[in-house]
Amino acid sequence: MTREDVEAVAMALPAATKVVQWGGADVYKVGGKVFAICGLAGGLSFKVTEIGFMVLTDDGPGRQAPYLAKGHWVLVDLVSFTPDEAVSWLTTSHELIAAKLTRKLRAELGLA
Repeated sequence: MTREDVEAVAMALPAATKVVQWGGADVYKVGGKVFAICGLAGGLSFKVTEIGFMVLTDDGPGRQAPYLAKGHWVLVDLVSFTPDEAVSWLTTSHELIAAKLTRKLRAELGLA
């Protein structure tokens, strides 16, 4: 996977936006909340469920995302996954973050 591949997947999700911050990282947001970060430490960071966190960090290709692990964020090297995995992981992360937005904001973004 390349950063361009990640961008194509992330930006295809509903109401997704991208900003470049934190030293050149591509930061993907929904409703102003981060759901993925690409480019820090050569990988892709994203939010997962508690079970996903254990699977990806114990036996999988991921490791705890620096500064974000407490919130069940993982970091996976870009070369360690397929486009299908990226779609699945980013969709789940997007849904987890969007679910925390207010009902009103979700409706405004067309996510309700």
